[in-house]
Amino acid sequence: MVRRKRLVFREAYREKIALGAKVATIRLNSSLRVGDFVDVVAGRSYVGSAVITSVEVKKVSQLTDRDAELDGFRSREELLRELRRIYGRSVTDSTEVKVIRFKLLGR
Repeated sequence: MVRRKRLVFREAYREKIALGAKVATIRLNSSLRVGDFVDVVAGRSYVGSAVITSVEVKKVSQLTDRDAELDGFRSREELLRELRRIYGRSVTDSTEVKVIRFKLLGR
């Protein structure tokens, strides 16, 4: 039996994901590919299953306000603050990240 991949978030993002206000995530590392089916988990809560719709590699300097909105943030600056809070000082303008978009399929 093949174990399905998981897309794990902090509990604080659960509601935004469930409501469709967060349809992307930005990660330093990920093995996810377009078409992968994943279980979405926020904290200890199962949110639902999803399909990965796109994976784009960008430098932090290339992130836009639109990237931030899809990730559930109000602005690029708010997104950058959160990335640096999560990943620390290693996040610079030249850091490569993966912008992963997903579509929640159901609970």
